[in-house]
Amino acid sequence: MPEPTALLALPGLGLGPESWRPTLKHLPGAGAPVRLLPGFGEPAHRRQDLDPRALAENVLAVLPDDVTRVVLLAHSASSQVAAHVAALAPARVVALVLVGPTTDPRTTTWPRLVARWVATAPLETPRQVPTLLRQYARTTLPAMVRGLDAVRKDSIEQTLDRVKAPVLVVRGPRDHICLEDWAASVAAHGGEGSRHVTLSAGAHMVPFTHGRLVADVVREFLCELDASTSASSA
Repeated sequence: MPEPTALLALPGLGLGPESWRPTLKHLPGAGAPVRLLPGFGEPAHRRQDLDPRALAENVLAVLPDDVTRVVLLAHSASSQVAAHVAALAPARVVALVLVGPTTDPRTTTWPRLVARWVATAPLETPRQVPTLLRQYARTTLPAMVRGLDAVRKDSIEQTLDRVKAPVLVVRGPRDHICLEDWAASVAAHGGEGSRHVTLSAGAHMVPFTHGRLVADVVREFLCELDASTSASSA
């Protein structure tokens, strides 16, 4: 019998556990842990290394020894951290769910990054603004800027080329940060069984604004993963 699979969620840049709750409450074992990282829900001290690979080592350092099978759920820039976790611990990370992953190589300059964010922001749900401002204030703007500067230089495609686990890429149809062709490209670098899905609604913040839609596609992906694992161990 295969070992049970644990879920671990990583918030996007500047975001905290609030950003994942509307999705996690609809998933098996609701209440899956959310790991905060410097720049991703927590402030960062001046000398803190915010490179995605360094943050991935941070994630691995706090994974309990008895968690031998984990599916990482990551949003936006934390997708790059999750990819590095999978590359560093291939025996433990059995799948990745990347929602609105960054960084599209066409937008690695600051002007292009800002342009994508500006194009997406008006398409988001206005009701999320108060909680976003609270989360950003908690993380602090300097930490977010440093984190964004680190992730824009990191190639998730090159990292995923070292990953054999299946990758599910999820995006909202109004997301201009993660365009559909970019989502398809990210999924193409994942292991066997990888694919991308565009939801029926939402923009970049879908784990918070359209949690049930995200949870539905994640649940389907997890069921396929369990079926594949059971078949291979039979």
